[in-house]
Amino acid sequence: MYQILVSDSMSGEGLTPLLGKPNIEVIQKNVKEVEDFLHEFDALLVRSSTIVTAELLSKMTNLKIIARAGVGVDNIDVEAATKHGVVVINAPDGNTLSTAELTFAMISSLVRHIPQANISVKSREWNRSAFVGTELAGKQLGIVGLGRIGSEIAKRAKAFDMRVYVYDPFLTKSRAEEIGVTSCTLDQLLATSDIITVHTPLTNETRGLLGNENLAKTKKGVYLVNCARGGIIDESALVTYLENGHVAGAALDVFEVEPPMSNKLLEFDQVIVTPHLGASTKEAQLNVASQVATEVVSFLEGKPVTSSVNLPTLSKDLYEKIQPFYELANKIGSILSQCMKQAVKEVSITYAGTVTNLETTFITRSLLSGFLQSRVATTVNAVNAAVITQERGITFGETFSSNTFGYANSITVRATGESNSFEIQGTHVTGYGARIVSLNGFKIDFSPEGNLLYIQHTDKPGVIGRVGKILGDIDVNIATMQVGRKQLGGEAIMMLSFDMPLQDEVIERLHKSQDIVSIRKIDL
Repeated sequence: MYQILVSDSMSGEGLTPLLGKPNIEVIQKNVKEVEDFLHEFDALLVRSSTIVTAELLSKMTNLKIIARAGVGVDNIDVEAATKHGVVVINAPDGNTLSTAELTFAMISSLVRHIPQANISVKSREWNRSAFVGTELAGKQLGIVGLGRIGSEIAKRAKAFDMRVYVYDPFLTKSRAEEIGVTSCTLDQLLATSDIITVHTPLTNETRGLLGNENLAKTKKGVYLVNCARGGIIDESALVTYLENGHVAGAALDVFEVEPPMSNKLLEFDQVIVTPHLGASTKEAQLNVASQVATEVVSFLEGKPVTSSVNLPTLSKDLYEKIQPFYELANKIGSILSQCMKQAVKEVSITYAGTVTNLETTFITRSLLSGFLQSRVATTVNAVNAAVITQERGITFGETFSSNTFGYANSITVRATGESNSFEIQGTHVTGYGARIVSLNGFKIDFSPEGNLLYIQHTDKPGVIGRVGKILGDIDVNIATMQVGRKQLGGEAIMMLSFDMPLQDEVIERLHKSQDIVSIRKIDL
């Protein structure tokens, strides 16, 4: 008999997969009400109210799985759960349709002034001329980020006879053709779109993506929609462009600070807002509860789960052996993705040395998870990474080699795009941890952590000194620096690490320095 604690409010219908099992007892109470019996529960189902801490986990000694009925797992200490051998799952797809439908409802309401007209008529006014709208047919919709939600929006837009343009640097030509959208650069999308909707994850690169500089590139009279993450649209910049009339209107379901009680955007009649309703449909709430309930049943029956956000179920001994390579692979994947800023068709992984004695499937999944994290808006983890990789039209595979390049173990990864490729080699050194020992053929040795700056330059005297002087002049301290070259006077690289993230202005100054070929910020 398995005992399951449902500590947050969930519908009985959503819990049906659990309630119908004779060997499962479901108790719906908050954690404090069952504090004396926490050690008896095999599974814990939560939404956002229950905070799952390391302290709580230490009390739930029999716990095997935590299920979050929703997408985010911010209220769960996933690292602590992993150390306790507890699997954490979520429902990453439960709100795809609800968010897509809300986005399209926002678009329609925005261009037809429906909320404003509603208020007017309820105020006993009848002013039809004040609410002349715009048809969607024939208009150009720009979608920034074509994941699952973006794809659903594209489908609906085409049904309205809209022309769909997509900016997604990781979208392959074949996938764009399959979905029936036009892939373009961000500048092209900004210049041509009548309506722009954003559907990217919130990262250092996408934060403020639609800010002063990019809003200036949009059409006069453009409409903006954000039902993804607060912060992708720079709110202060949006205020400016609403005030000067360049942006005709905006529809926002998410904000930089929620609730947005003192937000100036609420003062604009042409801005329509909702209180983060992307997942707030009966169907979505039912779906996420039902999905995790079904996953918990599968897990307890010894079947694989598809939405784990941490390591798949491993014995403690195997976890301890695989963890260093699991983390190394994740870092390699993240660096590779940040260096290869374009669509990728293939990812090939070669293992050599002691790592080949382990179950490399788990390590490969971790690598793909790190690679995809900044490329998709949905939660990516070691279990669903392979599926999402295939959905993005990327092939991947493992090979094994006897050539360790002098190291006890080696993981070499090559990403191949439509025009070029990039290769990274890493190793785990006992006592020193993860090391990156080769970047695209350049021999180097650095720890993959923190705030990094990857600089390609010409191997000439004074280049490294000029970089140091530029940073020194503005009081930016270099924590570490590693250099590599292939031949005297040819191509060379620097990898610098910093205690704090670098501002974009610093990068611009370095770009202007003589003999600098390219610069990439890498955040780990």
